Amino acid sequence: MFVSIIITGKYAKIKWTEEIFFLCNILIEIFDMKDGLVVMKFALYFGNRGFFPASLIGTARAEVSAAVSDAGYEYLMPPAEMTRYGAVETRDEGYAYAEWLHSHEGEYDGVIMSLPNFSDENGAVAALRDAGKPILIQAYPDEIGKMDFEHRRDSFCGKFSIEDVFHQYGIPYTVFEPHVVSPASPEFRRNLDDFAAVCRVVNGMRRFTVGCIGARTSKFKTVRFDEITLQKYGITVETFDLSELFYKVSQLPDNDPAVLVKRVRLTEYTDFSRVPDEKLTVLAKVSVILDRYITDFRLDCITLRCWEEMQSVLGVAPCVLLSELNDRGIVASCEIDLCSAINMRSMALASEKPTACVDWNNNYGNDPDKVILFHCGPIAQSLMTGKGTVTDHKMFAKANPGCGWGSNEGRIAAFPMTFSNCKTEDGKLTFYVGEGEFTGEEIEPEFFGCGGVAHIDGLQKKLITLGRSGFRHHTAVGVGHMADILREAFTYYLGYDMIEI
Repeated sequence: MFVSIIITGKYAKIKWTEEIFFLCNILIEIFDMKDGLVVMKFALYFGNRGFFPASLIGTARAEVSAAVSDAGYEYLMPPAEMTRYGAVETRDEGYAYAEWLHSHEGEYDGVIMSLPNFSDENGAVAALRDAGKPILIQAYPDEIGKMDFEHRRDSFCGKFSIEDVFHQYGIPYTVFEPHVVSPASPEFRRNLDDFAAVCRVVNGMRRFTVGCIGARTSKFKTVRFDEITLQKYGITVETFDLSELFYKVSQLPDNDPAVLVKRVRLTEYTDFSRVPDEKLTVLAKVSVILDRYITDFRLDCITLRCWEEMQSVLGVAPCVLLSELNDRGIVASCEIDLCSAINMRSMALASEKPTACVDWNNNYGNDPDKVILFHCGPIAQSLMTGKGTVTDHKMFAKANPGCGWGSNEGRIAAFPMTFSNCKTEDGKLTFYVGEGEFTGEEIEPEFFGCGGVAHIDGLQKKLITLGRSGFRHHTAVGVGHMADILREAFTYYLGYDMIEI
């Protein structure tokens, strides 16, 4: 892929330094992100119990590995000669598997535990108690007409025994419907995709860093959080003063190569046709500094104090910059709502698509199950019906026209969605999760910002529960129905508290 940049006017004399070529490569990566998705890899485990036919193991090794490959994933499989029949039965075979797994530490995202028959529990515990990754248990179904002693598996029953003993040892594991499933079936393909999403959430949430850029505004006590509680769950908060960001912006020359590349990126990202040129340059500078914070401090996501100093000091609103970051795969929330950023990250990991922080904002006529979810303009453009239009933020322009350029206005597209948020309270990190649909129904053109109509069954009771439980006026939304995936990751692996709404 090639990117050509034409620079005219007062910027025409720029020298093509190594830095700008480096920045152009970053730009190429931004436009071509899908090609860079990391393929997940699973370690395969096969269980056995000695009086069952050995042929079942060889067939399972071939079928499960083929199913994983066909689903687009990679796998690690121990050599067949490592254990009798190529599966784990005894404690010694379990220890051998554990050593093999340890030798591949860092190479796999989860373990697929295949039970071709009623497999031994003691060998399984020895093999997987220190796996350190999510474990999917798959049990083979028996077939009518093959229930004689040479073909009967009893995996239906054996799966319960594995689950029971894993529960006793405190080994977390994942199971899906149906209870027994053939690796060649569409149901197992769905199980694999859901398990991959669980692994992404668990592995991505166990330890990560959020950049908190600016202090919480005193007007928004709704977004308070407890750093010590978050650290207990592996979430580190790095804080930066907004005055430092302003100073760094003031030190960047208008013709800095990074600023020029960012101007191109922003104008190609959305409709900047109404934005004064000097405001575009300020927004580009803020974006460059945000990128440097993310790189220098290895931030996994950020939350930003987006008003009122941005408007009074810099004369811009950073909404569109957060929109662009989210589309680039870097979770970014506004209003210093760090808890929403946490939920946005979980859903971005699960869906591999951008997420958004929105307000529970308006009723939609008299329909009790519909709500307008809205924010000023930080919604990822890929979640919108089309390119947005960057405007002078109407709330700030009321009192001071021209101080709020940067609100990316538009409408949220129709898609199935998951909504979720969390709070820190009494030393616990507590979440809720629900599902609904963005309907694509019309919102009048005069409605400011970026909004969408959402349908959520039983909405009114859910809103009462959220309000009485101390959750904020924001919720995070993601593409697709992910509630089961998030509950699995949050409850069984990450130790978060959850309330049902």
